[in-house]
Amino acid sequence: MTTYLWNPPPPLSLPVRGKSERFPINRLFFVGRNYHAHAVEMGKPVDKSAERPFYFTKSPQTLLESSATTAYPPETKNFHYEMELVVAIGKAGFRVSADRAHEIIYGYAAGLDMTRRDLQLVARDKGRPWDLGKDVEESSVCAEIVPMAGVVIERGEIALQVNGQTKQQSNIDKLIWNIREIIADLSLFYHLQPGDLIYTGTPEGVGPVVPGDAITGHVQGVGEISLRIGAAS
Repeated sequence: MTTYLWNPPPPLSLPVRGKSERFPINRLFFVGRNYHAHAVEMGKPVDKSAERPFYFTKSPQTLLESSATTAYPPETKNFHYEMELVVAIGKAGFRVSADRAHEIIYGYAAGLDMTRRDLQLVARDKGRPWDLGKDVEESSVCAEIVPMAGVVIERGEIALQVNGQTKQQSNIDKLIWNIREIIADLSLFYHLQPGDLIYTGTPEGVGPVVPGDAITGHVQGVGEISLRIGAAS
């Protein structure tokens, strides 16, 4: 029997709509700049004919369930929301072709990629890793997983409000790299596993929040998400 110096943390998981069992979390992948209008607002337009998708990862320990309150994080003055459609992987897959990508999808969720934007942009402009800007405690917010095995979502409104005012509003059909293309490309680099989550990118309209703000969002046909920003930690 293995013994530890202290008790290890419990496994990370998310609720699953219609089931008592929870979805165990493995890894968190994020697709960068995957809507044209957002790429433009970030000053980095994307030419799909000449580029491939790019990714960053965040620690699974940054996962936070929807409807929570998170503290405004330290060492930032520009904490941003990013509304995203999340793909939940349910089967192992490596070098998966785009036409078979649906075979490893378990379902979907609404998600938020909360970002210390000022730190991210400093790192980006100096050619440094984005970790301090992106790998923020309680910054990978996710709603319940909606089982949709084998379904590839190709369209549907994605929107976010802050204090009831719409800030982001777009459609999944505006993804630069669609879900099939993302799974096919990402699985060239990683052996995708059950429990992996892929945040597929955010549309234009990202912006800052402050303590006391309430974020709500939805992905049509998938679900809703909410987050409240608490006092600075």
